[in-house]
Amino acid sequence: MTAHTPHTDAATITARIAQLPHLPMDSLWALWDEHFDERPNHHHRTWLESRLAYKIQERALGGLKSSVRRKLEEIGETGILPRQLRRDANRLLPGTVLTRMYDDIEHRVLVRSPFDFDYRGQRFKSLSAVARHITGTHWSGPVFFGLKSGGKKKEST
Repeated sequence: MTAHTPHTDAATITARIAQLPHLPMDSLWALWDEHFDERPNHHHRTWLESRLAYKIQERALGGLKSSVRRKLEEIGETGILPRQLRRDANRLLPGTVLTRMYDDIEHRVLVRSPFDFDYRGQRFKSLSAVARHITGTHWSGPVFFGLKSGGKKKEST
């Protein structure tokens, strides 16, 4: 817990948030009015509950640091993610299956983790290694599986 946050019982916060879906709408609106200056133009209950849950936690535990808030605002205004976040956004989630037709054969690769790929029961450390195994030549794995465009594309034989 940081010095600027008051001591708050996590169970109490959790209980307050857990009861939001069970409150009648008039009680939900009263709670909204305690936490916000104005009401939204719509009445989507789940959205209201999620905003209230955030505000309850923010009041009890403290908000975002001003540097983080500024960075998020900048991302919102420009739409440009910092380099590390772009890399993370492009990372394949475990369980993803990539498919590619090559030599009239469908090739399927299971993503097990960032550096662990399964192709026909054989494990590879990179998509490029899988592409090389399939084609017998050097390929960028992300290009071969259509995850990014390459300068020159090799033709399927």
